[in-house]
Amino acid sequence: MDRRKFIEGGLALGAVVSVPALAQSSVSKWPSQTIKLIVAFGPGGSTDVTARIVSAKLMEIIGQRIVIENKPGGGSNIGSELAAKSPADGYTLFLGTVANAINMSLFKNPGYDLLKDFEAISNISSAPALLVSSSKLPVKTVQELIQYAKERPGKMNYASSGVGTTPHLAGEMFKQRFGLDIAHIAYKGAAPALTDTIGGVTDFGFKTALSAIPSVQSGQLRALAVAAPKRLALMPDVPTMAEAGVPNFDITSWNGLFAPAKTPREIVDKLSAACAKIAAMKDVQETFAAQAAIVQSSTPEQFRAFVAAEIKMWGDVVRSTGATAG
Repeated sequence: MDRRKFIEGGLALGAVVSVPALAQSSVSKWPSQTIKLIVAFGPGGSTDVTARIVSAKLMEIIGQRIVIENKPGGGSNIGSELAAKSPADGYTLFLGTVANAINMSLFKNPGYDLLKDFEAISNISSAPALLVSSSKLPVKTVQELIQYAKERPGKMNYASSGVGTTPHLAGEMFKQRFGLDIAHIAYKGAAPALTDTIGGVTDFGFKTALSAIPSVQSGQLRALAVAAPKRLALMPDVPTMAEAGVPNFDITSWNGLFAPAKTPREIVDKLSAACAKIAAMKDVQETFAAQAAIVQSSTPEQFRAFVAAEIKMWGDVVRSTGATAG
């Protein structure tokens, strides 16, 4: 063999072999630079608050700075797509929500696929919805609300924070379950929807427990049931939907940690283990409990299975209600 060709061939082979070696070296040194955590909602919202609580603890565990980038818009699709298309090197993470599972069916092209374009790392938290009515409405239980609505077809309404949101789809599920003729009033956000239910402009709605509790405690809203398997510690006298006569009606908002697809498994496992440590911290548990939420953790496999189940469940709801956002 020609000596020059032999040397060139050896150099080429060395280059091929060195690529995975370099990649493995990079993984073993992770994290060696600032990590970016993308939040597809604006500052101050529940997802942003969760991101800041978790990132502060995550920094302590992995020993590297984490900066939060808020990228709101498009029903959370703008930030989600940006995260999906980021480098899979462990330096871009994404705090996903139930909205991502819903958007897989709600939008014809959300710009990403939650299962194909992301590595599921761990569930982070969940918060149940609270079925509330205006204090001006003469009902005190879920069954009284159902009966009142049946006696007034086409004359009642419920408020939501927008088309395709969990409050909207929960309301449609409630209507379908009992064959109710009730109008949906969509607002641009949870705050105005809550305000108009307090004022009696709208009759009832499914609200995040954290946002509704102060108004319930002040007597401006009446809590009829919590859409969760267990009662809330902050409102122990409010029954679950099952206890109120509506079984299999759990509506929760959740947050979970993701990374772009093909992020090295070693990094994913390190992050998942860190999430488990965070979930076990008493101060974190107390912080979330004060917000009517539960801090959680899971393995990547468990979280991926959960996400797949959520996509299917909400997809069925979207198709059965005909909801669409484009």
